[in-house]
Amino acid sequence: MTNSSSGLRTRLTDLLGCDYPIIQSGMGGPGRSELCAAVSAAGAFGCIGMVKEKPDLIRREIDSVRTRTNRPFGVNIVPSITDPHLLEEQLDVCFSAQVKAMVFFWEVRPDMIERAHKAGSLVLYQVGSVAEAIAAERAGADAIICQGFEAGGHVRGKVTSMVLLPQVTAAVSVPVAGAGGFGSGASLVAALALGAEGIHCGTAFLATHESYAHDYHKQRVIDASSEDAIYSDVFAIGWPPRSPVRTIENSVTKQYADNLLGHGPDDFKLEAIAADQGEPVYRYSTYSPLKNMTGDMEALALYAGQVGGAIKEIRPAGDVVRDMVDEAGRVLARLHSLG
Repeated sequence: MTNSSSGLRTRLTDLLGCDYPIIQSGMGGPGRSELCAAVSAAGAFGCIGMVKEKPDLIRREIDSVRTRTNRPFGVNIVPSITDPHLLEEQLDVCFSAQVKAMVFFWEVRPDMIERAHKAGSLVLYQVGSVAEAIAAERAGADAIICQGFEAGGHVRGKVTSMVLLPQVTAAVSVPVAGAGGFGSGASLVAALALGAEGIHCGTAFLATHESYAHDYHKQRVIDASSEDAIYSDVFAIGWPPRSPVRTIENSVTKQYADNLLGHGPDDFKLEAIAADQGEPVYRYSTYSPLKNMTGDMEALALYAGQVGGAIKEIRPAGDVVRDMVDEAGRVLARLHSLG
């Protein structure tokens, strides 16, 4: 890693065409075009989260990002949990639009990597173990996102970032971004010290003005402590069985406090408690509260990682990026002075 006049420079910034080695997670619904564009315009790498979204929405969101900034960005989808027909439509839109990078998650799909490369897109693959990182690199992934157990949203692995990240960076040769517990300039420097070449942040950008998360969700992130970030699989409808997530404690996690793991979508009846533009949103589903939703926001999946305990206010996304970069510079300068 070297300093340059444009900021922190690593192989990851060179690969993605951004100034700073900070990737904004798609976050499912909250990562829409306004947030993605603000992050990319600030010099980091924005991403729109289009998991299970219809092709028309993906097309509009891509176009919307490009009306806001000419900086590169990515699109996040999850092939293994998406209906095959819908997945084909999603890929067609992304490839036709020639997006800079596809950000894939969950099971490693070599066929997805090959198709993205043929379409001219880079592939960033988020994984939760050393074995998955090696599999993703062998399949041709251009970079690995190494997700530690502290992360919010769906959590793939069971090892903390401090332990997992150096093992992954030692096992693969492509650039690695640390995810889970990263949301500051100091944590960016820590990730670099552990062998990573950047960080991948979701919770840090959730409570921003541009985030598409519901105001209730943003406020809960601000009010929550790190201990309030609960690991469970009770938000099961919409994903394969036993797919754990980390969310802020609410009435649902309290109800299952003694039985947080071991659940699947078929364990829960379909009970609509909210609506998203007229479509029902069910209790125990994987949907988080979005800006345009109505209904019972408290009982939905309030995704947040343990790093949420450090977030105390809603701010512009560009300020979050700039503060990370400024803090990283100060920390590096202090460490250099110690040498």
